[in-house]
Amino acid sequence: MASKIRQNYHEECEALINKQINMEFYASYVYLSMASYFNRDDQALSGFASFFQKNSNEERDHGMKLMTYQAKRGGRVVFQDIAKPSSMEWGLRLEAMEAALELEKLSTRVFLTSTRLLTDKGDA
Repeated sequence: MASKIRQNYHEECEALINKQINMEFYASYVYLSMASYFNRDDQALSGFASFFQKNSNEERDHGMKLMTYQAKRGGRVVFQDIAKPSSMEWGLRLEAMEAALELEKLSTRVFLTSTRLLTDKGDA
């Protein structure tokens, strides 16, 4: 059933928002994996665990905000499988921080690509 409030919301824009929602939840999942790793008894780095837990919460909050936006525009949230993290062992602290940086770069690329298309469709 079509939404009664949907207006000037291109289907490609709706699909991109869904892709970004999935990306945000994936990032949250990866950060949660990192937090769990650094919270283990053989790592015992509570500061790192706390840092990555906060990042996980922030990414999840981004996903939730996008879900709210999707609903306000009359779109439908379509959940996709969330890929598991590429690793469960994050190695040295530096390696984990480098992995986090790459994750942020990926998330930013997806966001910027979405923003460009949304702007092209007159929906930024």
